[in-house]
Amino acid sequence: MAANAFILVNADPTSTEEVVKKLAAIPGAVVHEVLGPYDFVVDLEADTQEDITAILRNKIRPINGVTNTVTCICF
Repeated sequence: MAANAFILVNADPTSTEEVVKKLAAIPGAVVHEVLGPYDFVVDLEADTQEDITAILRNKIRPINGVTNTVTCICF
């Protein structure tokens, strides 16, 4: 069974285009630009919750311009 999470992302306003391109390039990620306290919601699917953690640590948080993330694991 696949693991799913919603990643709420804040980005530096000068980097939003670059951030959305890099987020969209992550396998299993569907990116939604939203209005409100967050800039993007990433609907992420991976094989395991450990894979979601690895994607968050190694691919999402290091993106230049990402300033904050909140992860909501689905179950």
